[in-house]
Amino acid sequence: MGQLKVAVLFGGTTEERDVSIASGLQVVPALRAAGHVVVPVDTARGVLGPEAEAELCAVGIATVPPEQTALDLLRTGDITSLLRAPELGGVDVLFLALHGGAGEGGALQALLDLVNVPYTGSGMLGSAMAMDKDISKRLFQLAGVPTPEWLMAPVSPADVETRVGWPAVVKPSKQGSSVGMTVVKRPDELPAALELASRFDDEVMIERFIPGRELTVPVLGEEPLPVGEIISSHEVFDYEAKYQPGGAQEIFPADLTDGQVAEVQELALRAHRALKLRGFSRIDFRLDEQGQLWCLEANTLPGLTGASLFPKGAAAAGISFPAVCDRHCRLALEEHARVQRV
Repeated sequence: MGQLKVAVLFGGTTEERDVSIASGLQVVPALRAAGHVVVPVDTARGVLGPEAEAELCAVGIATVPPEQTALDLLRTGDITSLLRAPELGGVDVLFLALHGGAGEGGALQALLDLVNVPYTGSGMLGSAMAMDKDISKRLFQLAGVPTPEWLMAPVSPADVETRVGWPAVVKPSKQGSSVGMTVVKRPDELPAALELASRFDDEVMIERFIPGRELTVPVLGEEPLPVGEIISSHEVFDYEAKYQPGGAQEIFPADLTDGQVAEVQELALRAHRALKLRGFSRIDFRLDEQGQLWCLEANTLPGLTGASLFPKGAAAAGISFPAVCDRHCRLALEEHARVQRV
């Protein structure tokens, strides 16, 4: 396969809109550098011409997610009509640079399967299971991947103290980028944390906080890339620390023994396969003071911004960002061809 025509879908109307725009605006020039014809598409605004693309390039990621009122104003588009835009005629593959919501959680993937369009990343089932942290953790346990104890709201402070302990992490079950997350240290802090998380999802998780080192394993195809370590300037690797300059140090490869690297990469692959993921993913872990690894979550469409972890892991493996984006497209086409043969 030579040159491809690729539509890059980004933006959307979730709380991760700014992050998705930043990812998309990294992917578009990378695919052009790889020799492809690229059509940039903001799923909330439509196909972007050169002026609109340049305008978005000037917008960075704020310290907090977009306000709900601003997102509501964008929620008038129709993805089905967008896919029929004349600019998308002859597109070989859709590159999904969407984060959160229907774009990452399986709904868009189901639609694309129905219309038989190749797209990057995991399919409908894997996307939906990974987005739901409760389901993910149940599957991690079945696959022998250690994960911190958790409860689902509604819960009382007594429930948390008995079954999870303090401190605890309260977060929406189906959100990314640490949106709506709080570390709760005392019982009296629990109601406010539950209320905050419930603004972003109707299901809220309360998880045991694991002190220790934060590790991440990018997976490309079926190959784990170098393990990274995140040293956040905040207590946890929250939205601001993820996307603001100086918010965190991200070290690839992490300073680990060969045995630790092999173990965390094996657990990452096990988690990736347990959720039926494909194409690429990023699996996040904590390494506690006793040397125990704990899997926190799987990301099916991990960030591809200039500050994101997946491109840094690929770079540590000697893979340029244009090559990473090209590989995503090739994997998508290979998977689509495989399904057509079944």
